[in-house]
Amino acid sequence: MDIQPLHTKIDKTIQTRSGIIVLESPDKFPRHDFNLYCLASNQKILWKAEKPDPDTLYSRVRLNEDGTTLSTYTIGGHACDLELTTGKLISQATIK
Repeated sequence: MDIQPLHTKIDKTIQTRSGIIVLESPDKFPRHDFNLYCLASNQKILWKAEKPDPDTLYSRVRLNEDGTTLSTYTIGGHACDLELTTGKLISQATIK
């Protein structure tokens, strides 16, 4: 599937049963929007990842071995776990 980014370029995609997880580059991405999201097969957005801080963006993402959560890092220094099917924050920690 040819995925078109919303604002910048796509840094990573992860194919899951729930959809395709898309991480767009945080460089020049609008801070008010969400650069980590899940697309359905018709490319409609299923969810946008909840952020630990409204002014941060995601910089890395990986699917955890449990197959139900994502581990992420933000440019604001947060390590987060997200629910795979909704993009909701499960846990967060500040790292410096």
